[in-house]
Amino acid sequence: MSNLDLTRGKIKIAPSVLASNFENLKDELILVEKSGADWLHLDIMDGHFVPNISFGPQLVNTARKCCPNIVLDVHLMISYPEKMVKEFIDAGADIITFHIETSSDFQETVKMIKSMDTSVGISLNPETPFSAINSILNQVDIVLLMSVNPGFGGQPFIPSSIDKIKKIHSYIEKENLNVLLEVDGGVNIQNAEEIRESGADVLVAGTAIFGSDNYAKTISLLRG
Repeated sequence: MSNLDLTRGKIKIAPSVLASNFENLKDELILVEKSGADWLHLDIMDGHFVPNISFGPQLVNTARKCCPNIVLDVHLMISYPEKMVKEFIDAGADIITFHIETSSDFQETVKMIKSMDTSVGISLNPETPFSAINSILNQVDIVLLMSVNPGFGGQPFIPSSIDKIKKIHSYIEKENLNVLLEVDGGVNIQNAEEIRESGADVLVAGTAIFGSDNYAKTISLLRG
């Protein structure tokens, strides 16, 4: 497992594995780590909670074996996350994030993840108001804001996400919470500065990184 640093103040870049070249997956992951990635973001989709299917614990385990020191940020876009938590943690996940919109018992799922010495994040979709999670932020390590509708990579950033980033950041500051704000969806070198300045701590980027011809340069530009 990696040495996960959840302290705020330093921008972290998390390339989204969904956008990588799966024909050369191991080489891609090793290269993106050498290029300065802090985390690897792995989107787990079940074809039910979101209209797409991605990959399972085996790929997380592959990422762990080829990049033993990087943080594996596992984003469960699935209907019943509590049923899969243990499998992904056993596969090597450092962070398990699940959606507030699922039918899961929030308290029980958080308790389960923490009992396995794993960091926990809560995610919300673009149409879900911040009020759905503000009362529970003190129980998690990360809040993951979707800035596109989840399910497919390569979508454009939803502009109204900026106001939501600012609102969540302001609440975290006001309540003095040690919670990282992660933004996922449509992040690129053109909008990264505004996203950072609005209060994001972690930027997830897929196409922007894996679609570039220089991973290190792109990661550096995203980090600012």
